[in-house]
Amino acid sequence: MASKLNPYLHFRDNAREALEFYQHVLGGELTINTFGSFGTEGPLADKVMHGQLDTPAGFTLMCSDTPPEMEYNPGGSFTVSLSGDDGDELRGYFEKLSEGGSVHTPLQKMVWGDEFGALDDKFGISWLVNIAGTSS
Repeated sequence: MASKLNPYLHFRDNAREALEFYQHVLGGELTINTFGSFGTEGPLADKVMHGQLDTPAGFTLMCSDTPPEMEYNPGGSFTVSLSGDDGDELRGYFEKLSEGGSVHTPLQKMVWGDEFGALDDKFGISWLVNIAGTSS
């Protein structure tokens, strides 16, 4: 198997909700393992130890809940970027990701010839969407 680079997002108690939202946006197969499935008991048992979404477009997105004893710093230090030339698909992702979130740059034609937009989703995750323009 070839090496892959993919985002691994951390949440505080709502990783399952985030994963289900991203599955709604991106489609694909979702696998969720809880802390309880690895023997943890108590309030953490139902939380996500590891979740993975594999999409039809070939994206892999991983997520987990951050245990209370670990530092949690949402968003801020990373951005997830979606880019390519399938405008309809990428516009659909942008529209769905923006539901309940904040659009910072509406998806629009930019001086470099591509369509580009930036937003924070309802979980505070920053996303960039870039649709490759046509050369002329």
